[in-house]
Amino acid sequence: MKSIFVLFSIFLVSTVNAQKKSIEKPSIYFSHGKLVVSDNKRFIIFEDGTPFFYLGDTAWELFHRLNKSDAEKYLENRRSKGFTVIQAVVLAELDGLKVPNANGDLPLFENDPLKPNGKYFEYVDWVIKKAEGKGLFIGLLPTWGDKVESKILNINNGYKYGQWIAERYKNYPNIIWINGGDRAGKPETIPVWDAIAQGIKSIDKNHLMSYHPDGRNGSSTSYHNSEWLDFNMRQNGHSASYTESYLNTKKDYNLSPAKPVIDGEPIYEDIGILFDPIKNGFANAADVRRPLYWNLFSGAFGHTYGNNAVWQMWTPERTPMFSPFLSWDKAINQPGAEQMQYARWLLESRPFITRIPDDLIIISDTISTLIPGAGINRFVATRDITGTYALIYVPVGRPFKVNMEVVKSKIVKCWWYNPRNGKADLIGSFSNTGQREFNSPDRGENIDWILVIDDASKNYPSPGTR
Repeated sequence: MKSIFVLFSIFLVSTVNAQKKSIEKPSIYFSHGKLVVSDNKRFIIFEDGTPFFYLGDTAWELFHRLNKSDAEKYLENRRSKGFTVIQAVVLAELDGLKVPNANGDLPLFENDPLKPNGKYFEYVDWVIKKAEGKGLFIGLLPTWGDKVESKILNINNGYKYGQWIAERYKNYPNIIWINGGDRAGKPETIPVWDAIAQGIKSIDKNHLMSYHPDGRNGSSTSYHNSEWLDFNMRQNGHSASYTESYLNTKKDYNLSPAKPVIDGEPIYEDIGILFDPIKNGFANAADVRRPLYWNLFSGAFGHTYGNNAVWQMWTPERTPMFSPFLSWDKAINQPGAEQMQYARWLLESRPFITRIPDDLIIISDTISTLIPGAGINRFVATRDITGTYALIYVPVGRPFKVNMEVVKSKIVKCWWYNPRNGKADLIGSFSNTGQREFNSPDRGENIDWILVIDDASKNYPSPGTR
């Protein structure tokens, strides 16, 4: 009898411990106030000064195609991988006005934006609240761009639709407004996008807003000086080697007046490169890691990831877009999605809002396409403005030299940080003078590393420490 009691006690304790382990902390906490633009106009932070790392995922069809069980599965997966923002569309792209959501509801009656279907929006409410419980913001697109181009949303109803949707979500703590929807600002559509934005801002002044442009474009092209645009968003495109990726991010970073910038749609994992998998093959984890660090180290305040199956929540019974080969529930665990969080942990382990881009840290070779490189082999660097640390993204294994004096200390501590698993290896401590040559631990192609150089006197923790 005693042995049975002991076994039962062990079972009870193990069950309680298992339950405790299953209750994971949210990705971020909403106890720091609303999101605001930092004083230096380069970052988004919480109202109390707490840094905020925007790690987004493109889940454009989330409200349209997933039921509650699947939405819960998706959101929990993204929470567990360190994502902080889910970008999703209310009036969805893929027949979003004609094909009902997973509950059988269309968003509008008579395709009229001023006649919203309450049942549809109750489900949107549920998803947003579920995301809140997991510490996730929703980057909320009121509509995809085709609804403006088809004039379903127009200059006459856009402002009122903006007011209506803002009234519904103004008190949710986890909203970031994203106007637009994969469209350029054209002379005939700019007034409509302005009307939607101004309608939202007339009701909701507590949530930040940006604009999602078309491919290889940025919100700054048409809207940089718009009062409603709090931060710039780029879509740097679905190529594995656009050198414009980091150049355009830095160009937006350098605009006046200064506004934070982010790549809201880089190349997706598992998509055909340049939308042509037959000619160019599919993008892999290395292809999505490169723009992550190119953008962050060139001035972006955060980054958005995407997967070709996940954005469209594809399953085999659905019509595919751009040749997905995994269903969304398998694609959420692709390696690139897992690896995005390691950039977040790295940057959060060092002073956050004093970081600036600075490629002059890297000593250029006489052949500049060797070092700092070009295309997929481009090295980029960033540092703390006061010189307490520097980070260099090394996309390919080849020796390179660093101007060590950008870190303002007599002794520096150097590390290799692995962007594929988030682990750091100490190289050693050195006297800080002149130039020093480094060579990453792996000489192979597509095996990237990050060199971390710290002011030794600061006693910063191991890179990526959470």
